[in-house]
Amino acid sequence: MGPPGMETSWRYDIWSLIRFLHVGAAVLWVGGQLTLSLVVRPVTSRLMSDDDRRRLVSALGSRFGRLAAVGLVPVLLASGLALTYHRGVTLAGFTVGGYGTTLGVKIGLALVSFALAAVHGMSAVRSSARAVRWVGMIGSIVSLAVVALAVTLVP
Repeated sequence: MGPPGMETSWRYDIWSLIRFLHVGAAVLWVGGQLTLSLVVRPVTSRLMSDDDRRRLVSALGSRFGRLAAVGLVPVLLASGLALTYHRGVTLAGFTVGGYGTTLGVKIGLALVSFALAAVHGMSAVRSSARAVRWVGMIGSIVSLAVVALAVTLVP
């Protein structure tokens, strides 16, 4: 109900909750990546010694990685699967074109984003800072591509 002439058809049901969880987890996933790479890393590079910066960024990355592994990624996968089911998209629908194909590319890129984040986290202690930075930047770009595709799926 809304003002006269501006009634809304707002509905709160289980699918609204699942969509909220999916979007919220995506915001934290992509926002966390961008915050670490565009805000924390550059500021700590200017203001902290190399050893202190490495310890802080490593601790923040580890904390974010644990949050992603036990919370964000499972919520994104489960809610994404549920929403795909709710929209009636079948495996064959991923190849037909339009919504299904866009959704399939989005899912594929999301999986690439998760894999790159895992590689980034594992390589942070074993690889050169430059290689780790490149993996992180590519992962952030892939995550932004997922968001760009997601907004095309909303009617």
